[in-house]
Amino acid sequence: MTAAAVAVWLGTVVTILSRSHGDRNVYPSAGVLFVHVLEREHFKGEFPPYPKSGDASNDPITFNTNLMGYPDRPGWLRYIQRTPYGDGVLYGSPTAEHVGRPTVIEITAYNRRTFETARHNLVINIMATEEFPLPYQAEFYIKNMNVEEMLASEVLGDFLGAVKNVWQPERLNAINITSALDRGGRVPLPINNLKEGVYVMVGADVPFSSCLREVESPHNQLRCSQEMEPVISCDKKFRAQFHIDWCKISLVDINKVVPVYITRPDPGTGILPDFGEYNPPSESLKSRDYFSDFLVTMAIPSAVALVLFFILGYIMCCRREGVEKRNMQTSDIQLVHHSAIQKSTKELRSMSKNREISWPLSTLPVFNPVSGEVVPPIHPDNYETTSMPLMQTQSNLQNQITIPQPRPSGKWYS
Repeated sequence: MTAAAVAVWLGTVVTILSRSHGDRNVYPSAGVLFVHVLEREHFKGEFPPYPKSGDASNDPITFNTNLMGYPDRPGWLRYIQRTPYGDGVLYGSPTAEHVGRPTVIEITAYNRRTFETARHNLVINIMATEEFPLPYQAEFYIKNMNVEEMLASEVLGDFLGAVKNVWQPERLNAINITSALDRGGRVPLPINNLKEGVYVMVGADVPFSSCLREVESPHNQLRCSQEMEPVISCDKKFRAQFHIDWCKISLVDINKVVPVYITRPDPGTGILPDFGEYNPPSESLKSRDYFSDFLVTMAIPSAVALVLFFILGYIMCCRREGVEKRNMQTSDIQLVHHSAIQKSTKELRSMSKNREISWPLSTLPVFNPVSGEVVPPIHPDNYETTSMPLMQTQSNLQNQITIPQPRPSGKWYS
């Protein structure tokens, strides 16, 4: 290996090592809210600065988080980042089933100006706690906060302080924070500084105070059913900073919660047994030739179609009776009748082609109704039939038939 190649290789290794840091370990407790802020300032050093000196480095940076080896995060962990110019936040509440298993989260930062990326790992080591879970849990709905605002340590600390003044517990912890949008809420309109709203669940080791119990009174329940604000004596301790919807507060005593055991029904014979995880076939499979399958697929239908074609052709061309055989098997009366029909049809067709020909003989009178003499046609061959009136008067007839008239003396004259 030449010296130039060694220098290039060393430069590449130094660049990779400068862009990769050691895994960062955090130790949250089960049943307690976990919040981790992804600071943009921490990742700015991973990307080249602006080309011009003196320009403020304010690149838009977004983050992508996922469990190592999987496309998404664990079910208990959420992530939020409003704009590429703000910090991202990982938050959630781990449960006891995650204790003792390190959770490695891959954090990938994207620089939207230079399209470069940087990747860090966050190792979450969930610790067990003796007081988990706290027996008394209350969930508040705060209307004038967004989830990223509530996750700020100062704001969350102020809220826990207000709850502690009302509840007076020995131990008070934030258990979980959920955006109202995750509970089916609507996105607020961008007017009057409206917020999405956030649900905050806290837990304590003492029973609920009388102030929190006021929500369960019949009077306040009636006001909530009428969409009116209930009367809570300790609301003024929150009103300065937090607007709480007391109709949506939830008070749970887990000591009184009856566990529900769901038995799994028998799957029956129609359900396949569980064979474990799917093992895909190896890459060493032999290639298969499908040419013979193609020939069989095309040859059999083609042969069947060809046989049917020959059978149909034989029936249509070779099995015909012929005109002579048909006439020999037909009686003379039917043939005469058929011939008369053909002649009449030809005569009607010839009349329809030329309307100036003489009328058909079947429409002319044969004899005089009085004298019995044979009457010639009413009109000559050159008579224009198109202008002939439908009902002819006696003056219009060329060969008028004279009908005898009675005389005054009682005798007839013609």
